[in-house]
Amino acid sequence: MLNCVLCNDAPCDKACPLKLEPSRQLRSIWFANDGGAALRLAAECSCAECLAPCEDACLRSGLVPIKKLLSRLTMEVFPKLPLERMPEENILCTELCGVPLENPFLLSSSVVASNYDMCARAFEAGWAGAAFKTICTLDIHEASPRFSAIKGAGGTFMGFKNIEQLSDHSVPENMEVFRRLKKEYPTKFILASIMGQNEKEWEELSRTCEENGADAIELNFSCPNMMEGGLGSDIGQVPDLVERFTAAARKGTKLPILAKLTPNVAEMSPAAEAAKRGGADGLAAINTIKSVMEIDLDTYVSSPNVHGKSAVGGYSGRAVKPIALRFIAELAQNPKLSGMHISGMGGIETWRDALEFMLLGAGSVQVTTSVMQYGYRIIEDLKSGLACFLTEKGCQHVEDIRGRALANVSYTTDSLERDSIVYPKFDRKKCMGCGRCEISCADGGHQAIHLNAMRQPVLDGKRCVGCHLCVLVCPEGAIWGTGKRIKLDGGIK
Repeated sequence: MLNCVLCNDAPCDKACPLKLEPSRQLRSIWFANDGGAALRLAAECSCAECLAPCEDACLRSGLVPIKKLLSRLTMEVFPKLPLERMPEENILCTELCGVPLENPFLLSSSVVASNYDMCARAFEAGWAGAAFKTICTLDIHEASPRFSAIKGAGGTFMGFKNIEQLSDHSVPENMEVFRRLKKEYPTKFILASIMGQNEKEWEELSRTCEENGADAIELNFSCPNMMEGGLGSDIGQVPDLVERFTAAARKGTKLPILAKLTPNVAEMSPAAEAAKRGGADGLAAINTIKSVMEIDLDTYVSSPNVHGKSAVGGYSGRAVKPIALRFIAELAQNPKLSGMHISGMGGIETWRDALEFMLLGAGSVQVTTSVMQYGYRIIEDLKSGLACFLTEKGCQHVEDIRGRALANVSYTTDSLERDSIVYPKFDRKKCMGCGRCEISCADGGHQAIHLNAMRQPVLDGKRCVGCHLCVLVCPEGAIWGTGKRIKLDGGIK
């Protein structure tokens, strides 16, 4: 599957004699929605007898086993599903501070929601709404280029950096977009992100957005690319400013207000509590993390007097999800913030990612980086995957699962059980004998694994401490935890 490039207007679709949209099903596999793809194909797929012209048409012909991947959906995945058809989408209906949402998925305030055409296409694709790119009165001129990325072995973004700033359209131009969107898509949610330079501007911008059709206001206290003059993340690091500017925005509107907070702090609660005192109804987190990347090694070493610059910018993507989840849990566990809506973001690509945010207390989620990489089309698998999972688990509504994992989040390791071990288990049929587990355990673990003469891993139970490094490094997924805890005798095996 990693060889698939997720083509736009994919040649495999045009070559499929049964019109099964192979690219759509492959995309579902990519985004962890095997069940949704299997349910779509169950009634009509007959790939087993097909000569697979889709594979010949593939731009990476011979590298993507389309027939095998699709056949697996119907022959292996579908028979194990407790569902016979796709669940109703109304299981995903929710609300944000009392305003109805078709589903919990919103575009976050960024380039992906910066004009009418983009928002309209996103709404048509199935997104419930959009946090429009931050509106301001500043004269914005963007740098070129302004993006960089850390990529995984398959070329996908692991981490993404931007120095993108705010909307470069005037306030009147953006208000025209709001009016048009609300007229043509009345059920979609418009979250107006704003940033003022003083209290008067915060008040005026919030009032103007309400008058032109916004459903709620998001206060950008966290943009890492607007640090001059006390803007952006500089505000989010000073609770007094958060409270003051939230109160100013509250004077201008009766709409729900969300304060978008910066992760560039040790704790987010002081700013969040200040936002609540200022009149905010909810919180949005996290914005991007200040970062430096893409240092041109050749240029700087060979030309020490070079005049190029490496600017501090915002880091996002899959790599920041654990940090985002930590802050979401902090906000949701804070009793002083009880009742506030939390809109979570940071590294969401699949429905599983989104579900993690919801389990830790988020009532809605926002997405940018994965849209920039894969497009608005990912919403199909976000919705379908989440709806299928909730239905399988017997949930009646997406709200049923909000916050369920919070009680098990601890900020210290003192509460963890330490008198037992979960040993790894090896699937010798899947094992290819590469020895990655052996070398990682020897050089980074407890020297508990060695390969036998047949290049099969053998575990030394007296040395193994159950750290599961071997599980993580295995490229074939041939090692996993047994799930069974073995009690230690007085802490000694």
